[in-house]
Amino acid sequence: MRLLFALVLLTIVACATASPPQPTPARAPDSTTVTKYRNPSQEDNDLYVQRVAEWVGTRKNEPAAQVFKNIQIEWLKGIPAERLLLIMNQGYSRALGVSCTHCHVEQDFASDAKRPKRAAREMAVMHRGVNDQLRQMQHLESPAGDRSINCFTCHRGAINPNQVDQ
Repeated sequence: MRLLFALVLLTIVACATASPPQPTPARAPDSTTVTKYRNPSQEDNDLYVQRVAEWVGTRKNEPAAQVFKNIQIEWLKGIPAERLLLIMNQGYSRALGVSCTHCHVEQDFASDAKRPKRAAREMAVMHRGVNDQLRQMQHLESPAGDRSINCFTCHRGAINPNQVDQ
């Protein structure tokens, strides 16, 4: 099944032609915290990402929007394709403790058919807004450049952050 999925995934990923803006760096959660919240799907996700990375090959430094279909989050369009795979695998999937196919349709990763993928986009916009506000705050001790959240800040390896064991 994994091999079939990988072959389907490699077949469906295609080039887009958007001209992306400059990317904003994205950070994965620190390794100490992630270890505590192990994603049960991580081995499968790592295999998927490895196969896609092989497909991407020499295009790994091209903007993600030129390598993959349907990248809609503006600040992800211009990052290198290889980095997008890292963000999806080390950031999103680990933060929520899910497999790639929790958000993506197995036969068509570009599809928007799954509600979790659409929700993730909305959460990404919210996350960006929170980080923008954190950097504007004037009465916090930490320097503005050191203030940020990511998916893991709330989710801690769970789809529903209200069910996280803190």
